[in-house]
Order: sequence, then C-alpha cells, then structure tokens
Amino acid sequence: MNIPTAQKVVVVDREKRTAITSWPTAGATANFPMAIDETHHRLVVGFRKPAKLSVFDTESGKVVINLDSVGDADDIFYDGTRQRIYISGGDGFVGIIQQQDADHYKTLAKIPTALGARTSLFVAELGRLYLAVPHRGTQRAEVRVYEAQP
Repeated sequence: MNIPTAQKVVVVDREKRTAITSWPTAGATANFPMAIDETHHRLVVGFRKPAKLSVFDTESGKVVINLDSVGDADDIFYDGTRQRIYISGGDGFVGIIQQQDADHYKTLAKIPTALGARTSLFVAELGRLYLAVPHRGTQRAEVRVYEAQP
C-alpha cells in the first residue's frame, strides 16, 4: 500500500493484517496510483512530485526502472495482454508505456486529453480505457473512450 506522506510503499500481509516491510520512494512524493503485474512480480507506482513512474521488483523491493510520466497521476492500469501500462493524469494527458520484459520499459505515447481528466478505468476484456473529463469553464463533462491497439 502507498504511504505518500511517509515517502514509502508498505508491503502488508493481508491475512495477518501486519506490515512486513517497506520500500522507500527515493524522495519522490504524492505516490497515489499503483498497478501490479503479478506474472513478472512488478509493482508500478505513479508519483506526482516529480511526475514519474517507478517499477518495483516485488520480490526484492528494488526499483528496476524510473520513467518520466504524465503530471498529476491519478490512475494506473497494467494490461497483461498487451504488456502495457496506462496512466491518466490531471495535466491533460494519458501515458502509454510498453513493457519489453520485466526490467525494460519504453514510453509509447503521451496522448492529449483535457485538463483535470485524471480519473479512469481500464477494462481489460474490452481493451478500453474510460476517462472522466470534468466540467471546467467551457469544457463539458464527458466520458472519453480509448481503444487499446494490438
């Protein structure tokens, strides 16, 4: 679980309801969204300050890679079928990261959306990312749908 104010991620035994260990975030803060890649034993954590994405090895707790990310990150999803990470941010972008293998990732795209549109939901069975766009000024509230490409 994320502990943004303490700058760490805490590993919890859900059955015993106790903390097992914690992993430092190396000075990055506002770590809110997370996604897990169980197959490769990777935890993806999004940070707002600075805007970055860290991939942790869940067996060792070590960061395998840090990547620049969209700003004001709110939601992250791991798409195991396409081995991609989708991250929505309130700065008006959705980021798409391609996993090349467990330790190597590259940014595929940074798609413009709308300011404040940071809440999203990825539905793996449909291959769709739904993004909530808030009403702001002349910007109308809407839900945008993005189709994942093969």
